[in-house]
Amino acid sequence: MLTTILFDLDGTLLPFVQDEFIQTYFETLLHRLVPMGYDGEKLTKALWKGTGAMIRNDGQFTNRQVFWEIFTQALGVQALALESNLEDFYQNEFDAVRKVLRCQADRRPLVEKLRKKGYSLILATNPVFPAVAVETRMRWVGLCTQDFDYITSYENSRHSKPNPAYFQDILTHIGGQPGECLMVGNNPVDDMSALETGMEGFLVTDYLENPENRPIDGFRHGTFQELEAFLEALPEIQKR
Repeated sequence: MLTTILFDLDGTLLPFVQDEFIQTYFETLLHRLVPMGYDGEKLTKALWKGTGAMIRNDGQFTNRQVFWEIFTQALGVQALALESNLEDFYQNEFDAVRKVLRCQADRRPLVEKLRKKGYSLILATNPVFPAVAVETRMRWVGLCTQDFDYITSYENSRHSKPNPAYFQDILTHIGGQPGECLMVGNNPVDDMSALETGMEGFLVTDYLENPENRPIDGFRHGTFQELEAFLEALPEIQKR
C-alpha cells in the first residue's frame, strides 16, 4: 500500500526549465562573488567540479564535505571563507532567480490534501545545494520545511541522483519500504532511478528533462495536472 510520496523540486514542483535556471543562478551568483576578487571563469569551473563530485559521491562523506574539498582544491583553502557568504546569498539575492518560473504556481493545496489523507511527504531534491537554498526555492511555490517529513540537502546526504543509493538512504532514514513509496520527478534518469530500489514512479512531463531522449513509455507519466488528478484520487490511509 502506498504510504509515502517523494517529490523532486526543480522542474517538477517548480515550473521551470533547468537550463534557464542554471544560467540565471550562475549569473546572479557571480554578480555577488566576482566583486570580491574571484575570477568568474575559475569560479564557475570550481562550482561545476564540486557539483560533479557530489553526483559521484560514494557515500564516505557528506555531499557538503565532498563539495568543499573539491572546491577548495580548485580555488585554494581560503575559498572556505565563502561558505558563510554563500549562505547569505541563498537567503537573499538567490530569491531573484525565481524570475525563471514559467508560471506562478501554488503547490500548498496539493501538499495539504495529501497530508490530510495521511501520506508521508519527502522532498527528494538532488542534494547538491545547502538546505537554505532548498528552502528559498520551496517558497517560490508556497511551500516550507514543515510541509515535508524529510528534505534532502547537501548537508544530510551522502549520495546523489541518479545513484539508487540516494533513494535507499532516504528509505533508511524514514524507516520505509520501497513498495510503499512513489517518486515523482521530471527526469527519467535521475528521478526514475528510484524504481531500481523497488519504488513506484510518476514522470511529470511539463518540463521534462531528458537530454538523452530516453524512452518514457515504461514509466507512469503525464502532465502536472494529470499528476494532481492521480494523487487526489488516492485513498485516505491510517496515519502512523
